[in-house]
Amino acid sequence: MTASPPKVNGHARPLPVPVLGDWQPIGAAPTPKPTAAETVEPVEAQTENDLVAQAQAEAIRAQAWAESEKQRLAAEAEKEAALAKAQAEADAIRVKAEEEARKLRLANDRAERKAAEEQAASEARIAESRKRKADADRAREEADRQAAEQHAAATAAEAEITEAENRWRGYARSFYIVCAIVALPVQVAAFYNPKALWLMAAPLMLEGGAWVVLKGAAAAVVSHRPHWHYRLIAWLLAFLAAGINLWHGLNAFDPATAIGTAFASIAGPGVWDLHEHGRIRKRDGKLSWRERLAQRKAERAEAAREAAEEAQRAAELEASRKAEAERFKKLAENRSNDFPEVWKHALKLAAALGEITVTEPIWVRAHIDIEGCEPGDSVDIIRTRNMNAKRVELARENRSVNTLSKSTNAQRAIQINGSSRRSSYKPVPPRRTPGDTAPYHPLARRANGETKRRLNAAKKTSETKG
Repeated sequence: MTASPPKVNGHARPLPVPVLGDWQPIGAAPTPKPTAAETVEPVEAQTENDLVAQAQAEAIRAQAWAESEKQRLAAEAEKEAALAKAQAEADAIRVKAEEEARKLRLANDRAERKAAEEQAASEARIAESRKRKADADRAREEADRQAAEQHAAATAAEAEITEAENRWRGYARSFYIVCAIVALPVQVAAFYNPKALWLMAAPLMLEGGAWVVLKGAAAAVVSHRPHWHYRLIAWLLAFLAAGINLWHGLNAFDPATAIGTAFASIAGPGVWDLHEHGRIRKRDGKLSWRERLAQRKAERAEAAREAAEEAQRAAELEASRKAEAERFKKLAENRSNDFPEVWKHALKLAAALGEITVTEPIWVRAHIDIEGCEPGDSVDIIRTRNMNAKRVELARENRSVNTLSKSTNAQRAIQINGSSRRSSYKPVPPRRTPGDTAPYHPLARRANGETKRRLNAAKKTSETKG
């Protein structure tokens, strides 16, 4: 239940009409009316009380309306806040869902692209594999074809060579038979004797013996045995038959017959031996005279090339030796001029160690003995390096470089003369006395003196320039 508002349409709500007189329900007995003197004061008091009650009621009504309005506004504000929160949560959920959807879409796109790339790579690999396989198959087929062609060519060449050799062998055998037929009649006539007809078999023995011996030579060639004595005997028999034909032909016939039969006795075994000679050279792998000539020419060219290379290497070695000697001489001069003390000590060390020259280890040792450091360093260089390192450090720290002189002589040894000025510190710090520290080595004292002289010279030079 809500109270009525104190204003309606911008105007104050009208006060209720006061009830004048007594109110009685219908059908009730009328009350006696008071007199005029009695009723004037109560009516006014009652009216005033009604106005106060009405004002209080209006105030209560206005307060109730204000509270209800306040509650309504709070409820509406709470409702709006809840709606805004719900809307914000819904927007956040929607944005999150959209972001997740976008990420999911991007992930799906990436996965799809990756799958497409992998598929393309797989297809490329498959295509490359197929291409390599096809190339390998083609190469294998080409190699097989070339091998087959080479084998066919080799077989054909071998067959041709075999056929030529067989033909040559048959021609040589036929020629030998023809020569024997030509030479036999004169030899038979030479050995003819009516009282000793059996001597007519001597020509057959000579010609057949040469043939048999040549066959023995062929057997020796096949079995890789010595064959020279077979061939020698065959040639002796052939010359013996040729001599008989020549002697008997000149005596019994004309010179042409004598010379022709003598040539036939030699030509038959000679042609057959020539055939066997070629077969022997082929078996032993001997070269022909053209091949031997080309081989000797190549050997002479190779020997000349090797001799030229050897001469060039010798010249280069001699030049490098001269250059090394010149370099060593120049280095010795530079070291003797730039480091006289170290060089003298190095010469002494070399003589003491049995060396005729100052080697690198001797020079390093001499430099350490005199300078106290490795070659390439010295006291001045080390001091300058430290000073420059300190300057760089101060420059990086953006500090003044003049502070370097404050700690230069902080650890001065007792052997080095101190400053003549007294210290400004109060009390004066204790000074070290002679004998507190072991004296310097003479070489170190000499090096300190040399350093001091160089520093003084550099200081004078800088002052002169300034």
